[in-house]
Amino acid sequence: MNLLLLDQYSDLGGAQQVLLELLPTIRQRGWRALVGLPGNGKLCELVRGSGFAVERIDCGPVARTAQLAAQIAALARSANARLVYLNGPRLVPAAALAGLSCPVMFHSHSRVRLRAARTAAGLALRWMDARVVANCNFVAAQWRPFVSADRIAMVMNGVAGPPDIPQRPANGPPRIGCIGRISPEKGQREFVAAAALVHASLPECRFAICGDALFGNSKAQRYAAEVRAAAAGLPVEFRGWEADVYTSLSEFDVLLVPSVGPEATTRVIPEAFAAGVPVIAFDTGGIPEVVENGVTGVLARSVEEMARATVSLLTGDRERRLSMARAARLDWERRFTLAKFQESILGALEGATGLGQPARGCTSRA
Repeated sequence: MNLLLLDQYSDLGGAQQVLLELLPTIRQRGWRALVGLPGNGKLCELVRGSGFAVERIDCGPVARTAQLAAQIAALARSANARLVYLNGPRLVPAAALAGLSCPVMFHSHSRVRLRAARTAAGLALRWMDARVVANCNFVAAQWRPFVSADRIAMVMNGVAGPPDIPQRPANGPPRIGCIGRISPEKGQREFVAAAALVHASLPECRFAICGDALFGNSKAQRYAAEVRAAAAGLPVEFRGWEADVYTSLSEFDVLLVPSVGPEATTRVIPEAFAAGVPVIAFDTGGIPEVVENGVTGVLARSVEEMARATVSLLTGDRERRLSMARAARLDWERRFTLAKFQESILGALEGATGLGQPARGCTSRA
């Protein structure tokens, strides 16, 4: 089967990691794929390193939608695509304008903030009679006014975990981490605010922010500068992106997930579950669908509550932390493994194309 896979970014983030993790299973199925990416970020290099061809697309301002639509139509014809996979909402209106005749699947990883953009994407999905895969019910809900229930699948993110829960050093100061792209919705400012409160109670604690702002995004770069300014005078280390998330997690006693607003489930929570690191996260978006409060993690409703929960977890009965880590690891094995995720997504792709029926290549009605 021939696929056209499109992403709205070429810098790395959670959604882009999902795309990377689908490529080996696509190859194992004997399918072929052409990947369309904007810019020349790290994702381009990694996709090519996986043995897949990459073509440049222009996924930018709304004014370029017609240009992007023409590119999508041309790539679909070139790949003789049996299905077009859209890894980002910015691609959806252009795909509708491209007039594709093959099925379209949109992988939805988060809520679309702006109502106008959400409506435009929803109407485009309806026009294409597209299928939607959402990573939680919170994310799926935004598309239900536009897409029938039988065409929406909910597939939780899965991650490859370490073979066993790594042993952390018994001595040394407690270390508290935050992992993710530096952007307002990921809540690094809230992490720094919580760190200040924790530091006031436990001065020996050390903090680390792993991740970086999107390259070339001036708003994200300004936010990153604000986070660094807010952290001045606190023992907060900025590590940038690290190749192996489990190396970072192995050093942390607690992971804070201060995602705000329309955040979905966040990939780092199941990664922490797999590594046996207790998670304290904001009770927002799709996070309550992942974290069972008091069992696999702790849900907080404010910076102050997050800080209090952190201090309590670090100074309380050590068995509570160990029990939470074990429960989280078992939940990862049950719901969030990479193999389970890959199999579910590939099953959704097969269902969208009616695999086993006569193949129909993708053309354009435009």
